[in-house]
Amino acid sequence: MSGRGRLALCAFAATLMTAASLLPLVDSAGWLVQAAFLLAIQCGVGALVLRVPLARPLTVAAQALAALLLLTVVFAHEQALLWVLPGPEAFEQFSRLLTTGADDVGRYASPAPATDGIELMLIGGVLLIGLAVDALAVTYRSAAPAGLPLLALYSVAAGLSGGASWIWFLLAACGYLVLLLAEGRDRLSQWGRVFGGAPPGQARTPGGFAGGSSQATAPVRTGRRIGALALGVALAVPAALPALNGGLLGGVGNGPGSGPGGGGTIDAVNPLVALDDSLKQSENREVLRYRTNAPALKDMYLRIVALDKFNGTAWSSSQRSVGSVPERLPEPPGLSPAVAVTEVRTNLSAAKTYRQSWLPLPYPATKVAIDGNWRFEPVGRGLVGDRKQTTSGVQYSANSLVVRPTQDQLVDAPPASAALRREFTQVPDALPDDVRQTAQKVTKGATNDWERAVALQDWFAEDGGFVYDTKVQSGTGARAISRFLQQKEGFCVHFSFSMAAMARTLGIPARVAVGFVPGTPQSDGTVSVGLRDAHAWPELYFEGVGWTRFEPTPSRGNVPDYARPQAPSGSPSDPAQPEEQESSAPSVAPTDRGACPEPERRLGECGAAAPRDIEPPEAGDSTLGTVLTVGLSVVGAALVLLLPLLWRLRTRARRLTPSVRRPAKAAADDEVSAEGFATPATAGRTDVDDPGRTLAIWQEVNDTAWDFGISPDESQTPRKAAARIVRLGKLEDEPAAAVHRMARAVEQVLYAPSPCPVTGLAEDARRIREGLQEAADFRTRTRALLLPPSSVRVVWALSERWAALTDRWSPRRLGLDRWTARLRLPSRQRG
Repeated sequence: MSGRGRLALCAFAATLMTAASLLPLVDSAGWLVQAAFLLAIQCGVGALVLRVPLARPLTVAAQALAALLLLTVVFAHEQALLWVLPGPEAFEQFSRLLTTGADDVGRYASPAPATDGIELMLIGGVLLIGLAVDALAVTYRSAAPAGLPLLALYSVAAGLSGGASWIWFLLAACGYLVLLLAEGRDRLSQWGRVFGGAPPGQARTPGGFAGGSSQATAPVRTGRRIGALALGVALAVPAALPALNGGLLGGVGNGPGSGPGGGGTIDAVNPLVALDDSLKQSENREVLRYRTNAPALKDMYLRIVALDKFNGTAWSSSQRSVGSVPERLPEPPGLSPAVAVTEVRTNLSAAKTYRQSWLPLPYPATKVAIDGNWRFEPVGRGLVGDRKQTTSGVQYSANSLVVRPTQDQLVDAPPASAALRREFTQVPDALPDDVRQTAQKVTKGATNDWERAVALQDWFAEDGGFVYDTKVQSGTGARAISRFLQQKEGFCVHFSFSMAAMARTLGIPARVAVGFVPGTPQSDGTVSVGLRDAHAWPELYFEGVGWTRFEPTPSRGNVPDYARPQAPSGSPSDPAQPEEQESSAPSVAPTDRGACPEPERRLGECGAAAPRDIEPPEAGDSTLGTVLTVGLSVVGAALVLLLPLLWRLRTRARRLTPSVRRPAKAAADDEVSAEGFATPATAGRTDVDDPGRTLAIWQEVNDTAWDFGISPDESQTPRKAAARIVRLGKLEDEPAAAVHRMARAVEQVLYAPSPCPVTGLAEDARRIREGLQEAADFRTRTRALLLPPSSVRVVWALSERWAALTDRWSPRRLGLDRWTARLRLPSRQRG
């Protein structure tokens, strides 16, 4: 296999091995098989085009066109011409799939289902990275920079998965090292016998070559250092990158969560203490004020967080992954289209003194417009502050659904999925037996889950003899619920926790929600929510309806219509449906703003401000638009940073490419390069270097020395310039001899009447570069690779061309100067 073939195969393997780090993000590995097949075709097209040969940019363009055709066949063949050629309809299909994929990314936590949109994003991304790797390593013959797109692919995978496993890192690292080794072997094979220093104790031949089967220490050391640097950067970059959040874009959080990053997970949050303190405050200070278009306030419970983990002692929130707030929140779990819903809008404003990490929202919210660092937890459908973001003084808008299921829909609800029942019906072994026995006794005779839920609710709220009392301690320990069932005194925490635990013992999925009851209407049309409106209530899951609120706490909140017992059948006539009434005001209204103490009023901390009308996000501000904007910005910045490197690679390849000997007439057709040397109009291969190419290679040697910190001195002769490069570059042995050979060849071209033919100058130039690289320190080598000083020549060349262009189109050259002179006003003559 040829050198280019080996490089192409290694580039394919490196890209595919790095792409494997994306496997944890999706629940199916079938997309990787598709990506491997398409990537192989793309690399094969590049290898075939290089045999034509075409210009390198045309090779890259041919591979990009092949990738587009392949994606069209896989994802948009029905909209394409002849199933292959993409047209406007095919591009519309790509746009639809990308939009759907972006929505799926925001909707699902990893591992996400392999939808068509997500597969297009994954396969298209792998082909794009593969194109960049193949172009750098195979087309432009520079494998070291090809590690940058591989690093980007691995960093994205590590960032999205919250830290990729070491197995994927090892796989990606091996792929990159294989690519480096293949490129090094290909370079060494072009030099013939390996040059460089001989191993200790081994003699060196007079030509400077190591005898026997010695290895080239300089290239090997350089390769090891480049590999170590790339692996170190691959480890450090994912940790330093900002978190990308939103479903698959979920990093690790530092808000209320446990991670060190920017909002990827949340830990258990138990608001029992805060709720207890709020209800026992002597002053009912206002914490929220809102305005809503809901037809009735009785269902406007403002939910903060859902507690779904029960350990027998307390309820808490499970550790969940969080992500960025999508434009529209995912559909509520379990809600069927057959259930009547009404979407309402609410504008809310929090007081400056109200500081907590969780955002109060009506449930289920469908859209939230808010400024600041907020993250969305999809299971509990809550928003949590990130990077010390709190609710203090925030104003926001929320769209939500008022869900109105019928009793028949709740009675006929099918069983929930096994996974949901397994998670939300767990009860600890330490739960006293009397809790389960009491639940069975209270629900005796009930034939379905809705009847059992209503029986539990009514027993706590009406029939069981319970008394609402905030002075009772909430209690801890495994027997806290059992003790409450015996004493029958407590507040909302006891009622909601007990009903949810008893529902779980009956096999009904249950959890506890914490938030606020609707609040007190004000004369200006707003609703005021105070500390004593804090509340906890149980939510039970019914398939087709979703998480459903019940109200077991007596004298608090209101019982929803669907949770009331069914009216007896066989009545003479059906009574008229009563109109929806606003919720009754709490027993103690929030503190009036006029009664606020003077010091707090001066500080602006007397309750919440009037909620302003916040428009929802525009449709154009979509997740896809954000992803495309960020992606294009990153690609553009990377291209700008790589321009000096790419220009030097192109210039070096052009100067060192052998040319054919041509007659004088063909030489007259040569183009003049940016450096002032003749560039052959036709290229071939020969062992003899003509004078023009000798000067071009000498220019490359001077520019290489410039890149490694030896600035050019045009006043010196070639011999003195060579001695200066050897001295300042600390060259020895074969690289030093190569510089002097180069200087003698240049003197022949400049001063000899008939220059002697010279061969091997390109190999000498490569040896000189290797010697300078070996003698330079790490900082100098990095600058010479990524930001070479000699790249300023392209600016000089553009300046000269601009000057020539302006001179060519000047009025004098166009013969317009005499016409412009006639238009000038005549000067006054002296009398």
